[in-house]
Amino acid sequence: MPSSLTGIPTEFDVIVIGGGPAGATTAGLLAKRGHQVLILDRERFPRYHVGESLIPVVMAPMKEMGLTERLEQRGFERKYGGTFVWGNEQAAWDFSFVDGGDYPFAYHTRRADLDSVILDRARELGAYVVEDATVKEPVEEDGRVTGVRFTVRGGKETYEARSAMVVDASGQARVLTRKYSEIDWHDKLRNVAVWTYFDNCERLPGDQYSNILVEGIENGWFWGIPLDKGTISVGFVTPSTVAGESDQGLEQLYRDEIEKTTKLKHMLRDARQSAGFRSARDWSYTNQTVYGKGWAAVGDAAAFVDPLISTGVALATTAGSILSRVIDKVLQYPEIEETALKRYATAYLSFFNEVRSFVERFYDRSLMKEDYHKLAQSVIDPEQKNTPANDFVTLLAGLRGKHLALDITVDDLVPETPASASASASAEN
Repeated sequence: MPSSLTGIPTEFDVIVIGGGPAGATTAGLLAKRGHQVLILDRERFPRYHVGESLIPVVMAPMKEMGLTERLEQRGFERKYGGTFVWGNEQAAWDFSFVDGGDYPFAYHTRRADLDSVILDRARELGAYVVEDATVKEPVEEDGRVTGVRFTVRGGKETYEARSAMVVDASGQARVLTRKYSEIDWHDKLRNVAVWTYFDNCERLPGDQYSNILVEGIENGWFWGIPLDKGTISVGFVTPSTVAGESDQGLEQLYRDEIEKTTKLKHMLRDARQSAGFRSARDWSYTNQTVYGKGWAAVGDAAAFVDPLISTGVALATTAGSILSRVIDKVLQYPEIEETALKRYATAYLSFFNEVRSFVERFYDRSLMKEDYHKLAQSVIDPEQKNTPANDFVTLLAGLRGKHLALDITVDDLVPETPASASASASAEN
């Protein structure tokens, strides 16, 4: 029988595989509701991760976690909007979060710092956290996931922990979804990204100072994300076919393509590269199944969309908030598990697919700015209750309060008790 780690129980209400934003948010909010939760992450935080630019919908789960003041105190730079060099005229145009959504800003962050803040908060809320822990396999009983087996770095022993529910928040490692689900790759978004960092960069002028820059060129697009002072993250996203045809490799392709930009090249004219290159391939996918008996997936372990509109952390933490509410009810009323998890999966993937549909269509750079506004309206506001420009910003802000998936409830699935039935009857009378 595997032994336990010092001070760590072997029985939990929920085990969460992965301590990134999705896992830490899910675990933290479940712990906040009084459940015993274990987070297992294969890395030691702070650890590097790309995806530094956030959108305002992230502020809602951060508020639930009690982190909004802490994010401000950490000195993360506020992000009030963005600047596109996009469309058939290749002219620069801006958007501001003030024009749509519930929050007028988000942040640009160093993800190592942000992710540590969220994971530390999950600890404060009562979650057990084991870092340097690699989950080897789920524990199964009669077709149900009932726990996990894991190892810790530097040791040979295999440990086992049991729980009523297991959450796969392992990112693109997809510890459970790789085993229990087929994956659908989105062919229109089969891209390669290569990125690095620069110091001594010039910033965008005036009101654009804190904007993310997204600049399209013939073979793809660049992001420019201001992190602090003169440092920016600069990445190039291009179709896999273009990357595969390059004879000189991704790094030289990156350098060659920067020379074709306008605003970005100007920002980098006196810059110094301050880090090596990193790359990622085939980013956009959806798992066909994101839940099963005793388990559910959240964040990148469930689905991931191209980084064009910076949805990664926002989708992950929003989904973590949703899933925490659902699992809270499932733990109290196990009989609703199948229906409740199905409702979560349907709502979450519906939300994800609307974002993905917009991104796919946004890649058509033959349009004018106003056409992109109308495109957003067709996706989220077909009844045209708001202006196209407002709908565009609302979508880019993350649709907070504008999509049913963000307010999912399973309270109606909870069986009536005699007391609640009596109270309901009295209210009707």
